[in-house]
Amino acid sequence: GYNGASMADIAKVVGLQKATLYHHFGSKQEILAELLNRAMEIVTENMTQVLQQDCRPDEKIKLAMRAYLQVLCEQPDLSSVLLLEYRSLEKELFKRHIVNRDRFEKMWRDLIREGVDSGILRSESVSMTVRAMLGVMNWTITWYRSEGKLSGEEIADLFSDLFLDGISIKKRTSR
Repeated sequence: GYNGASMADIAKVVGLQKATLYHHFGSKQEILAELLNRAMEIVTENMTQVLQQDCRPDEKIKLAMRAYLQVLCEQPDLSSVLLLEYRSLEKELFKRHIVNRDRFEKMWRDLIREGVDSGILRSESVSMTVRAMLGVMNWTITWYRSEGKLSGEEIADLFSDLFLDGISIKKRTSR
């Protein structure tokens, strides 16, 4: 993790001299901020592409979950940094990161709100629905294994079915 790694450790892993690493980054904080920015750019760009699709909100949710879980499953190191290490940022860098994170979460809230407004979805609290969805997906970084039975896409489809249909045996008639 962040706190356990020194600049010398990072330089060794990336195959640079420590002085060369300092030429590119002034501190470990700058490296962490850059990694977080990169990760947020990836997930935000993927979400933007999904939101531009011409399909129903429930289909967009399925596509969004696939896109997000694809990143989490295919880039586990970067995903771990995104989801776990942001707390290590110093105050000013933390504030900047949170703005990006909030923008990403707003994209999800807007998507759920679109479904609610169109009558396709129901949600007592759009904000809590998004937190639940992201929480379920984010937690996969702790247990997902690429050699496991299910691919990231299959997991995303199971999760989207869970959120869109619930676990009740009664089927919603609004779909």
